[in-house]
Amino acid sequence: MAWPGPRPAGGAQAALLVLTGWLLLSPPLGAGKKRLHIGALFPMTGGWPGGQACLPSAQMALDDVNSRRDILPDYELRLDHRDSECEPGVATKFLYELLYNDPIKIILMPGCSSVSTLVAEAARMWNLIVLSYGSSSPALSNRQRFPTFFRTHPSATLHNPTRVQLFKKWSWTKIATIQQTTEVFTSTLDDLEERVKEAGIEITFRQSFFSDPAVPVKNLKRQDARIIVGLFYETEARKVFCEVYKERLFGKKYVWFLIGWYADNWFRIKDANINCTEEEMREAVEGHITTEIVMLNPENTRSISNMTSQEFIEKLTKRVKKSPEETGGFQEAPLAYDAIWALALALNKTSTELVKKGLRLEDFNYNNRTITDEIYRALNSSAFEGVSGHVVFDASGSRMAWTLIEQLQDGIYKKIGYYDSTKDNLSWYNNEKWIGGVPPADYTKVIITFRYLSQKLFISVSVLSSVGILLAIICLAFNIYNGHVRYIQNSQPYLNNMTAVGCALAQASVFPLGLDGLHISKGLFPFVCQARLWLLGLGFSLGYGSMFTKIWWVHTVFTKKEEKKERRKTLEPWKLYATVGLLVGLDFVILAIWQIVNPLKRTTEEFTKEEPKSDIDVLILPKLEHCSSERMNTWLGIFYGFKGLLLLLGIFLAYETKGVSTEKINDHRAVGMAIYNVAVLCLITAPVTMILSSQQDAAFAFASLAIVFSSYITLVVLFVPKMRRLITRGEWQSEQQDTMKTGSSTNNNEEEKSRMLEKENRELEKIIAEKEERVSELQQQLKERQQLRSRRRSSNCAADNHFNNSASASAATAPNLYQPSLPLVRCLVAEQADKLGRNNCDGSRVHLLYK
Repeated sequence: MAWPGPRPAGGAQAALLVLTGWLLLSPPLGAGKKRLHIGALFPMTGGWPGGQACLPSAQMALDDVNSRRDILPDYELRLDHRDSECEPGVATKFLYELLYNDPIKIILMPGCSSVSTLVAEAARMWNLIVLSYGSSSPALSNRQRFPTFFRTHPSATLHNPTRVQLFKKWSWTKIATIQQTTEVFTSTLDDLEERVKEAGIEITFRQSFFSDPAVPVKNLKRQDARIIVGLFYETEARKVFCEVYKERLFGKKYVWFLIGWYADNWFRIKDANINCTEEEMREAVEGHITTEIVMLNPENTRSISNMTSQEFIEKLTKRVKKSPEETGGFQEAPLAYDAIWALALALNKTSTELVKKGLRLEDFNYNNRTITDEIYRALNSSAFEGVSGHVVFDASGSRMAWTLIEQLQDGIYKKIGYYDSTKDNLSWYNNEKWIGGVPPADYTKVIITFRYLSQKLFISVSVLSSVGILLAIICLAFNIYNGHVRYIQNSQPYLNNMTAVGCALAQASVFPLGLDGLHISKGLFPFVCQARLWLLGLGFSLGYGSMFTKIWWVHTVFTKKEEKKERRKTLEPWKLYATVGLLVGLDFVILAIWQIVNPLKRTTEEFTKEEPKSDIDVLILPKLEHCSSERMNTWLGIFYGFKGLLLLLGIFLAYETKGVSTEKINDHRAVGMAIYNVAVLCLITAPVTMILSSQQDAAFAFASLAIVFSSYITLVVLFVPKMRRLITRGEWQSEQQDTMKTGSSTNNNEEEKSRMLEKENRELEKIIAEKEERVSELQQQLKERQQLRSRRRSSNCAADNHFNNSASASAATAPNLYQPSLPLVRCLVAEQADKLGRNNCDGSRVHLLYK
């Protein structure tokens, strides 16, 4: 609402008003002492029912001040109070009424922070001093916004240095917060965030709510908050901890920090807004820690009222007639008591100073800043011993005090220490009690564990691989030793040697494939990764490449047209070796570029966190080591694509040449069988291992066993039949002897005969084709000449008879000549007599047509 401007003074009257503790200073009545009426609006209900204990405390202070002859001797204070409900709207209504009704008010005293914010910001318009006994909002320390504000209740930010000190004490570096969305708690939390940041502590989660804390509490649970600072009023605190119980956000893993000015039995009070029992609430709040401004002098010293703090408590308890735990604002009551004393002392000092200037308190009006400035200076210089301790204000008008640290143990608050922020001094009793026996961790500690390959599996496969390498060496030695035997020579032994070497290299790759962090350090991991790649790549190129070259040569020779077979079947051996070298060279180039551009290195894969079987506050983070590089998928695509095409082409060539028989490569059928097995195993294993890459045992088993079995099959299919044949038939001797005598073995004789027959058959087919072509030409010529014969004139009859006689003579000399050719010869002689002589048509010429 728009505030009206200051109105003129209404006579020589003065008033002192307390709103939410409004003090009303009324005009003097009659002779003698001037009676000062104190009108107060103490919050008896609402978010903070502090008036329940603060009102009796203020009445006690008024009685004590009025009994003193040295303080305001010409004035007597009287109290008139109302319930403000701690609502700014209600306070606004009363503020308007009090300012625009006589008598004039000289000082305003609000209690709640929400009411104090409104009143203190508006007070400057009427040149009014504001003194609060229950406002803790840090925002009220802003002198530019609230230039005339004082408070005996310390700022809520005074809790924050204590909280930071406790975080350091228990080595907590991660905290979470949940707050009610009011200015006092928002500004407090902003100050806390700055302080923890300076101390190297992080606020990881910050939640807020207006009226329903259910969702924020669930979020804290979801985000694994452990050390939680709660900033809310008492009524909302019950709602929060009812939700805390439902979410099980309490116990040995959690610590809650709350405000200490709640009633001691706040969690036992029945509240219609929650659906939790008293026992559930007690279980949820057990072990939480409160930080509370020291509002009662812990030392047994006399205050300005000549009363100790304990005597004050006893006197107040009798006046309240209720248990302190059930009385709202009981802890703040000493602050209300000292606020009245601070006001009385300031007015007393102001009165003395005004007398020197020829003024009185009654001369105050809303336009007179002189009296306001005097009261301001008096309050600002206040320093006395009160029942709450030493009362003194800082530059922002806030009370400076110690902080009390308490913990709820077995349903009762126990003092565990004090903290003096001005001297950075922590007094500790060492009587804290933790549910788990030790302070909880500020976050769930994560233990990193690596998933290593099963050693039994690794050893088993290593044994198989070692036996396979030994078998490859035996096969290689056998092939080299019997290289002079013709049967071995006809199997291209150098290519078989490459196959054996390739199988040995491929099986050797099993060893680095099974090495992980259990056996080697991080520094050696890149070398192991490169060893895996190079051994397997070059082993495949040599082993499979040599078999592919054989099958490709057989297909090239025996599936081409007949006229090209003769040229291609005598392919020199160096071309076979060059083909293998090309395949190996391509692999070498790809691997070298890969290693230079994006070398393989150690990477780790993280899995979902797991809870240990034992009841400890940790989580296990499994990790798995991999060999990887940048653009890994691109390189694998190139590598697997090239190999995959070779495998598919090898299967096709093996199928096409399954019925071919040749002496140059007498084991090509066995090579085709080996290609089938290698291709099937590789085409199945490669995608499966990529899918199972996160399961180290399964991936290793698939990959290693595929390598071992494909190598075993290749060696057995290619070499064992040769060994068996030479051993059972003794052909390493008989073939050598037969070669010396006849130049060929029995098997070679059969193949030679077959080759000669094929050659003779091809020559006969050519002769037959030539004969058929000659016959076709002659028949065509015969038809043409028969047409010409019918056109001959009768004049040629004589010549015809003569020619027939000659033809008969020729027929006698050449009885095998085909008879229908005679008319043809005759026509040739008749038509070309001028060009051809008789000798051109004789039998020898005709015979040449059939030769």
